[in-house]
Amino acid sequence: MSELPVLSHRRDLLDSLLPFSVLTLVSIGVVMVASASIAFATDVYADPWYFLKRHLAFLAIGGVAALIVSQIPLAIWSRLSWPLLLFSCLLLVVVLVPGVGREVNGSRRWLVFAGITIQPAEVAKFCMLVFFASFLTRRNKQLHHWSSFMVPVIILGIVALLLLLQPDFGSVVVLSGTVLAMVFLGGARLPHTFLLVLVAACGLALIALMSPYRLQRLLTFLDPWGDQFASGYQLTQSLIAFGRGEWFGVGLGNSVQKLFYLPEAHTDFIFAILAEEWGMLGGLAVVGLFVALTYSLLNLVREALAQQKFFAALLAFGMAVQLAGQAFVNMGVASGLLPTKGLTLPFVSSGGSSLIICCALLGLALRIRNELREQKHDNNKNLGLFGHIPLFSSRHTSRPMTNGEAV
Repeated sequence: MSELPVLSHRRDLLDSLLPFSVLTLVSIGVVMVASASIAFATDVYADPWYFLKRHLAFLAIGGVAALIVSQIPLAIWSRLSWPLLLFSCLLLVVVLVPGVGREVNGSRRWLVFAGITIQPAEVAKFCMLVFFASFLTRRNKQLHHWSSFMVPVIILGIVALLLLLQPDFGSVVVLSGTVLAMVFLGGARLPHTFLLVLVAACGLALIALMSPYRLQRLLTFLDPWGDQFASGYQLTQSLIAFGRGEWFGVGLGNSVQKLFYLPEAHTDFIFAILAEEWGMLGGLAVVGLFVALTYSLLNLVREALAQQKFFAALLAFGMAVQLAGQAFVNMGVASGLLPTKGLTLPFVSSGGSSLIICCALLGLALRIRNELREQKHDNNKNLGLFGHIPLFSSRHTSRPMTNGEAV
């Protein structure tokens, strides 16, 4: 009996970890967008707070999206998986149509509706999570056979091809990694998964080597100082920002690199400005927040598996991999660990579609947590005194999953 308050306190801490990490990242994002964009906004829009106002507006829309998503039962999301997949594919096709998709710096990635800019790749990330979580829940036993295993591979290949035509290589990497991880958790055999990862890695490497500008990015990544005033300019300026920050930073608002030296300072390279102003300790604090966010989502996976809620488990696992992967790529690019990719830092970077989708994912995670808590409460009432004992064992994942179990 004495263990009950301890377990309850630990569960409360884990429950608060998810909103705490997200709200802290969002707060840091608001501060850093204001700081990193002030000079650029003043020069281009004659309004130093232009990007801050825009960021807050999208954050408000994202909050509404999170609220709406959190009110929709997981059973409905499971039934909407195919319509969501078709909708995302339709957007990815429409954005490629000349005159319809908006082209910036040689990339056609945006659609404009009634003055609102939408990035279909971000919508596809959300829709693909829901689709594959539902599909793998219903077909987990068939994944042992090549014929069924190739179905998600073909679907992923089609979506990846549409993304590469934009081109959006960064989203392909994050989305492919997320889906492959979900396929493995969903019941695919290790040799099949390993072979698919090998083929995907070779394919992405071949695409990168065959494309002149991607090959140039790779060569620049290996030696940015070799062409520091041309192709290596952005990376060298980012590395200078990290160097100036040292341990404790130069102080909030005192960044020099944001003064027209580092391009995309408030979007793709906002982590470099954060490292310059907050130092290495500030950068490590942000990394720690993403670790906490990932851990809280993986804890939802554990609870969902214990309750045999496989659709919820796959959703939470996919969100953990996607958000952690995108954060890793963004911070890796800014610090020179990875070649340059056009990916935002979740919940922190200035961006419309990306921020809204991240908020929607938060709403989905909260929905998963609430349904798991309701189920656990019902089980506790039925089990009485021993309701706190976790019902988790390896045999739960080996039993056939049904669509009813998915919710």
